[in-house]
Amino acid sequence: MSLFNIGGRFFWASLSDGIGRKKTYAALFVLGIVLYASIPSLANAGNRALCVAAFCIILSMYGGGFATIPAYLADLFGTRMVGAIHGRLLTAWSTAGVLGPVLVTYIRDYQLDHGVARAEAYSVTMYILTGFLVFGCICNALVRPVADRLFMTDEQLTAQHGQAAEKLRLHTSTAAALEQGQSVMISVLLAWLAISIPLAWGVWMTVRKAAVLFH
Repeated sequence: MSLFNIGGRFFWASLSDGIGRKKTYAALFVLGIVLYASIPSLANAGNRALCVAAFCIILSMYGGGFATIPAYLADLFGTRMVGAIHGRLLTAWSTAGVLGPVLVTYIRDYQLDHGVARAEAYSVTMYILTGFLVFGCICNALVRPVADRLFMTDEQLTAQHGQAAEKLRLHTSTAAALEQGQSVMISVLLAWLAISIPLAWGVWMTVRKAAVLFH
């Protein structure tokens, strides 16, 4: 599942470059609705392989949605403001990350307390999450381009460009001073090396542990 989470960030984000962000999110929601709604039936049928596959695809969509949303925001609001807007969206995302597990746990405990079999304790949760996805799909369909009245005026753009040019001038001066004592290319290679080694180790360990499930 963690491998699909990683892979989904590349797959869905790349797909959005071809078909557009809104269509990608529509695909995520529609596919999610089908998968969440079908998981209880797959579990009751005892089809472990399809059940695992469904959750893997769902995890790929989680990673894909997370990776695609900055580009979606940039398309709607422009790259200059996407940083601040993305921060606000992540606040909502984090809130859902806290409330979601609380809701799922509450529903599970409620089911168990009322005599529902442990193997079926998550069935209602899946259907409730399906309803959330339907709501999200509708919200995505209602997304429209930003109204003309909300665009920056020429005076505001000129002021913004002046500030950006000053920041670029300062950055260029700082970069030139730093380049005298070190090679930028070596620093980049070392940074990638520092990231790639633990990432490769994590992927290898995940593959080894996941392979045990299919023996």
